[in-house]
Amino acid sequence: MNTYNTHETHSYWMDSVEMPPTKALDKDLMVDTCIVGGGLGGLITAYLLMKEGRSVCILEAHELGSGQSGRTTAHFTTALDDRYFEIERLHGEEKASMAAESHQAAIDEIENIIKEEGIECEMQHLDGYLFLAEDDHLTTLEEEFRAATRAGLIVKLVQQPPLGFDCGTCLCFPRQIQLHPLKLLRGLADAILKKGQAIFTNTVVVDVQGGEQAFVTTRDGHTVRAQNIVVATNSPINDLFAIHTKQAPYRTYVVAGLIEKGRFPHVLCWDTGDPYHYIRTTPYSVTHDLIIVGGEDHKTGQNPYPEHSLQKLEEWARTRFPIESVRYRWSGQVMEPVDAMGFLGHNPMDKNNVYVITGDSGNGMTHCVVGGLLIRDQIMNRPNPWQDLYDPGRVTLKATKEFISENANVAAQYTEYVTPDHVKSLDDIPEGEGAVINLGLKKVAVYKDEVGHLEFMSAVCPHLAGVVHWNSLEKSWDCPCHGSRFDCHGKVIEGPAFDDLTPVGHKDKPKDQDSISPPPA
Repeated sequence: MNTYNTHETHSYWMDSVEMPPTKALDKDLMVDTCIVGGGLGGLITAYLLMKEGRSVCILEAHELGSGQSGRTTAHFTTALDDRYFEIERLHGEEKASMAAESHQAAIDEIENIIKEEGIECEMQHLDGYLFLAEDDHLTTLEEEFRAATRAGLIVKLVQQPPLGFDCGTCLCFPRQIQLHPLKLLRGLADAILKKGQAIFTNTVVVDVQGGEQAFVTTRDGHTVRAQNIVVATNSPINDLFAIHTKQAPYRTYVVAGLIEKGRFPHVLCWDTGDPYHYIRTTPYSVTHDLIIVGGEDHKTGQNPYPEHSLQKLEEWARTRFPIESVRYRWSGQVMEPVDAMGFLGHNPMDKNNVYVITGDSGNGMTHCVVGGLLIRDQIMNRPNPWQDLYDPGRVTLKATKEFISENANVAAQYTEYVTPDHVKSLDDIPEGEGAVINLGLKKVAVYKDEVGHLEFMSAVCPHLAGVVHWNSLEKSWDCPCHGSRFDCHGKVIEGPAFDDLTPVGHKDKPKDQDSISPPPA
């Protein structure tokens, strides 16, 4: 039985598939490779290493697929959202070709695995179309056409694309893939378990140590010793500074609405906006599909009204597609690297047997498979042509402007320590919501549950001491610095933090209270 956080939004995928039964780690263990994270990045890496004869175990803090793999729209594509002409500018033509090659290899690999394991996950081949945002110009598509062609892709400019709405000239990327992401994860998990490998859920990792005596420690005090450790947690929980200064967390939004079968073609779509929109369909009933539309991204913890982003996205979708009713609304988190390419491989400033998969840049599904292929080769001591392109320790001088901008944004978030209360009175906090208040010199996150009881916890993120903000859509506390997220009770649900928010008291307050007072000591 899936036990996703009931306070968070749920995707269609989460509600339409059950994961194989697993349990928490209850003993010490020794394996060749320990993998932290039970999303696609973790499962595909475990699968590939298992096929090489290596013993593996997966440690997942919650449920399989409960993180970003359950919140994706599942586009497997060679069309990168940062554009090939931008990758050329930052990395050069040769590495732009490597980016195209690696994503095509990932598509081929996932297709081969699905066929070999007989995984029923609604996989379809279909064309993908990049179309112009309303304020963009045809030169963007023409420039991307030339850059993608130089990168070795077969693409074409199409004057009348079969998209069902007026979008003008498009750039077509043939033979992409869409599928049901959690059915894919279930199939991979089944294959891993059938081979006698280990998967543990509800197992929170609190320490990762590489080196000759590498090990992972869980919150319950159990230890997994391994020759290699792979951290595939979207944002790496084992890294304090190195990677977090080179990527930024963004919230992204999705609406899924009923549309009559045949009213929208089976294609993938993306526009050139910033933030951009992305579209696909999936079967829903005999008479209807779900049209799944994503976009309206913003930096995590830096939008006080996330519901407005969903509303704006729904309005954008309804003006273009004959949606009868919206059945699902959810959000997810993507990591945007400053130089357009993800971070895959050896964790910088760490031992050589610790690896990370992060920096998906909105192409999470394909990117995770690239990461699995690259790290498999590194662990097996095989050369991989993409190693330098995705090296987590790289410095891209041409992205210096982006690097400075992102880190200036992070620095600005620390001014939160001198800002006034978000509310004037505890009575101003609606039931089922939260707010940050000042108690003396302390920043305190206050959650009021559905019957008016209050919970007090430190508003200081245990990662690098940013002040969390309340996310009224997901009922979570989100750090605007590096994207750590905590549920309404302060329990960590997404790294880089792996500790909870510290409780500072809990007290029921009468409804007629008109001022803020500290919780009991």
